[in-house]
Amino acid sequence: MFSEIGQLIFDNEAVAKTSDFTMGLEIEMQRVDETGALSQEPYPAGAGDEKINPWITNDFLETMSEVVTPPAAHALDAMHYLYGINNALRTALSPGELLWPLSMPPRLPKDKSKIPLAKMGPKKEAYLKEWLKRHGFSEGTPCGAHINLSIDPHVFNLVYDHMHDQFDSELDLQNYLYAKIAQGFLRYRWVITYLFGASPIAEANYFDEGVGPKAPIRSIRQSSYGFGNKFTGDYTNIQRYVNRIEQGVAEGKLISDYEFHGAVRYKGNTNLKELPKTGVQYLELRMLDLDPSSSVGIRTNTLRFFRLMASYFIMSPALKPEQVNAVVARADKINEAVSEEHPNDVSKYQASARAFLQRLEMYADKIQLGPEYQEEIEDLQDRVENPLSTPSAKMITHIKNHSLTDYALRRAKHYQASALQSIRPFKGFETNRKISANDLKHNLFQGSWEPDQDKNQD
Repeated sequence: MFSEIGQLIFDNEAVAKTSDFTMGLEIEMQRVDETGALSQEPYPAGAGDEKINPWITNDFLETMSEVVTPPAAHALDAMHYLYGINNALRTALSPGELLWPLSMPPRLPKDKSKIPLAKMGPKKEAYLKEWLKRHGFSEGTPCGAHINLSIDPHVFNLVYDHMHDQFDSELDLQNYLYAKIAQGFLRYRWVITYLFGASPIAEANYFDEGVGPKAPIRSIRQSSYGFGNKFTGDYTNIQRYVNRIEQGVAEGKLISDYEFHGAVRYKGNTNLKELPKTGVQYLELRMLDLDPSSSVGIRTNTLRFFRLMASYFIMSPALKPEQVNAVVARADKINEAVSEEHPNDVSKYQASARAFLQRLEMYADKIQLGPEYQEEIEDLQDRVENPLSTPSAKMITHIKNHSLTDYALRRAKHYQASALQSIRPFKGFETNRKISANDLKHNLFQGSWEPDQDKNQD
């Protein structure tokens, strides 16, 4: 089950460190009115300046709000931050405004030219206009949940101390382990699409007439009908990842390196060219639809599952370099097939999904993870056996007149009412100054709760 690195970690009783990932969250949601149309209200003043506030900002549209948490040492800590900042955004909304809880946007106007793009400064706005020319309006509107994940530095220290003859430097090891995890998530992205896909249909005017799926599917957003550029990356190693993106920019296939929206992105240096030398600091995992059963778009158990997967990928044998592109290409085809299956149907890849979850269950038992992980695996195993228990299958029971608007608005109004009843909503963004992670932690919770934080990502 274990690779040489995995066995070393296991023998040194350091397995816990492989699941002590620091996590940050980025959750996008559209602002809408009470009829389910994109909001006409201005950017909420109580959310601060969208150009400088790192915790509440915009993405693509002026109505697409993005909540960003500081990195936290535990899944529950990340969720505490997310609930606090999400509530701050909700309490800043104008009367009658709501946050749309679905990944696919609400009904769009037929004339999309008057919908304002995000006001993020001249450089970003020029980029968005060029992106719009290339891709069209609808393609930029789906929202999702992104997980930022970084490895505990103790893992690098331990492995390098024992295996320094196999790596040029500790930074070389660091890049290797991040590439290993990225390859694992890309290889099994289709499992995530099956288990968590939650965008079965699109609302009015998203697709042009005659375009799009003819019936509900597991995930429009995770399929080729979904978001953004279809440019494929090279995840063999960090240098080849950078070279591939730079090649795309040089050939005009990408506007800039920022436009690369792969299911996983390596993060750590704003200058992409320098990334192999300065080292990957964290992964951005971009393969989750919003979970409409949660007011913040994601659940704590989902984060635990992602931690378990990442830990398993660290400890397991790596793909050979010459295998990576072929394995990822095959996984992409499987993901497309799974995303386009009807939500009620048993997946064509059920046996493979079952086998993967059984392997994760064995791994969790081997390293003696707690009962909360066992419960989550059991729940997900049930989803594999019973497709009606998947999020998309549950959602399609609420479709009326080819729309989920009534369902989404019921959820949105309930979540908004709950937020407005908060005992002590955070008002600190109204000052329009940039708030540090430490200031946010202090003012958001005022001593009532103290998260562990990773200072390296502060």
